[in-house]
Amino acid sequence: MPFLRVIRDKRGYETTYLMHWYREGNRQRSRILYVFRTPGGVRVGREALEPDVLRDIEARHPDIAFDWKSVLANRQLIESAPEARRRKRRAESAAVETPQAGAAPGEAAAPGAAPAPPPSRPSIPTAIEGATPDEQIAFLSHWYPIIRERIPLRTADPVRQEALSALAERLNPGAWTDADQIAAGLERAAEALERLSRVFSRRRRRSRRSSNRAAAPPPEPPAASD
Repeated sequence: MPFLRVIRDKRGYETTYLMHWYREGNRQRSRILYVFRTPGGVRVGREALEPDVLRDIEARHPDIAFDWKSVLANRQLIESAPEARRRKRRAESAAVETPQAGAAPGEAAAPGAAPAPPPSRPSIPTAIEGATPDEQIAFLSHWYPIIRERIPLRTADPVRQEALSALAERLNPGAWTDADQIAAGLERAAEALERLSRVFSRRRRRSRRSSNRAAAPPPEPPAASD
């Protein structure tokens, strides 16, 4: 059965995959029949599935019955979350432009007013949510950039950052194109998400050296010479 999947990455590029489910023994597999990549929202150039392209696909795969109306109506759109830096900049600009509660528009906040507390970061879930693979992929596309953004805030050790980044890369569904890769990727992502959730839920410990240094009394000034 043919189906259509459109994956939109963080930069807005859209990759259209025309895929086909088929059975091999007792296992259900998928294969890619056609791929088209283009920037999103372009008005110049050809579209992903033009009539000539559809006729060429039918000629190349005469053993498959294509119901194009149903394929186009039930296409799957997978959108990656925007980059963490852009979301952070937008949040900061929105906080600057938003006037303080009770103040007139255009009026600056009163000096000495207490700043609003920073929003608390939501805890990282321990398991993937979603009843279908598409819902689980959308869940991972939302949490993957969030976890990548938090890694430098969690530790300053480059070795530790590299290990956490490698673990977080298992949550990136952008490279999963067929059913086998999706099944294996979701399994690895579930294990990585559980480990990352445990790591980020632990309280950060202060080093003993810094604690002892803070607790030590200041040295006494030297005695005046005769």
